[in-house]
Amino acid sequence: MNTCLFCESKTSGYFQKWCPQCRALKHQILLWGDRIYEVVNSVMCRSEDKQNLKVKMEIKKEIENKEYNLRSKETKETPKKKD
Repeated sequence: MNTCLFCESKTSGYFQKWCPQCRALKHQILLWGDRIYEVVNSVMCRSEDKQNLKVKMEIKKEIENKEYNLRSKETKETPKKKD
């Protein structure tokens, strides 16, 4: 058994240089060319400012959810007055 040249896992045969997953990636790179790198960088990789923005968005969502839960608890606890 050989090891894959890319991920270094075991290949399925003696004369194969790539595992099935890496062979599929290699095929996509050959088909799409440099577009693959653009897609991976824009989708899978985030710059530091985008990471910070994502953290702020997640924190904002969490705060909004907590505020909503507090408001809904307050409305449940306060009894309605009857005239």
